[in-house]
Amino acid sequence: MLQQTQVGVVRGYFERFTARFPDVVTLADAPVDDVLHLWSGLGYYARARNLHRAAEVVRDAHRGAFPEDVESVAALPGIGRSTAGAILALSRGQRHPILDGNVKRVL
Repeated sequence: MLQQTQVGVVRGYFERFTARFPDVVTLADAPVDDVLHLWSGLGYYARARNLHRAAEVVRDAHRGAFPEDVESVAALPGIGRSTAGAILALSRGQRHPILDGNVKRVL
């Protein structure tokens, strides 16, 4: 939600979004149009669709529990290897190398 949007603006969207979808299964069970409606005004609608589809994969393939290995997280729609590593570093304290496109260009 913070892509190109200030924190002060996103805060309200985030609070409404998490009130409506308090967990991954609730998000996965919702119609994608409901997700897009609450995302409306933020732009980057592909991210909302990817988030919804990722929630469906977590619900269906991982029994509603967010995966704990980098390969499974990176396989979720809209998540690449660097983002997967960052998610697991922040949520699980795991250590994974993060090499984004800007660093790759420099190297």
